[in-house]
Amino acid sequence: MILIADSGSTKTDWRFIDEQKNIHQYATQGFNPYFQTEDEISEIIKSELLEKANNLFFMIPVSIYFYGAGCGAASKNEIIRKALIKSFPLSLIEVNTDLLGAARSLCGTEQGVVAILGTGSNTCYYDGSAIIENISSLGYILGDEGSGAHIGKTFIQLYLNKEMPNDIAARFFERFNLSTADILDAVYKKPMPNRFLASISKFIYQNIKNQFIVDLVSNCFEEFFNKHICKYNMHKEVKLRCVGSVAFYYSNILRAVASNKKVNIDMIIETPISGLTLFHMPQ
Repeated sequence: MILIADSGSTKTDWRFIDEQKNIHQYATQGFNPYFQTEDEISEIIKSELLEKANNLFFMIPVSIYFYGAGCGAASKNEIIRKALIKSFPLSLIEVNTDLLGAARSLCGTEQGVVAILGTGSNTCYYDGSAIIENISSLGYILGDEGSGAHIGKTFIQLYLNKEMPNDIAARFFERFNLSTADILDAVYKKPMPNRFLASISKFIYQNIKNQFIVDLVSNCFEEFFNKHICKYNMHKEVKLRCVGSVAFYYSNILRAVASNKKVNIDMIIETPISGLTLFHMPQ
């Protein structure tokens, strides 16, 4: 019996494979050990996963494969592992980065350049077995170009600086009714500011027919390619495969920017969990 998890900063997808190879699906809020403690993560697992799936988890999973945002550093990886141990003390637990999860889901045993474009962003060159090269995304303050947080941050900057068309600004205020103080408080004082910034991306997508919005998203993806994808030596020779809500919903703009950069996008999927389920499915 196997439990697989793919966790971003906003949502975690869980798949439980039982002894008959039946697949059971669950979802909880996302985890990021840079913003949440071991105890906070453990409590979410208990309240949002175990209580929903209490008819299943009397069967102890032999192995747990967790792929998560913020799990690149050993110390952050350990926060997740200890939180999982509290709920599954007898299971073998493997914690990896969400980037390795994306690579295994998208490429399996093939090589390629892999990109995550969700709340945050990240990229790598994957040789079919391991991540060979990774250009650091630097997080939502210093980087995360092309992500929902980056697109939202760019929009907020233009909005607060009164550098956008009046009709878009009016629609934004009507939808959110946020003062400058409210926005600054959400970014600098409240927990999970990256989630707040990424939430603006939903409004942006709903106004995607506006040329100002198209240009804004295109410019964010242009930065993403310049700072990340185009720095991989193989970026024109191997296929680019993308995963994440931003890549999925803005796929037309993403593909247009990629085409201008002579990059071949082979695949775009919304979440990696189905591919990871196949990757770990017992033979």
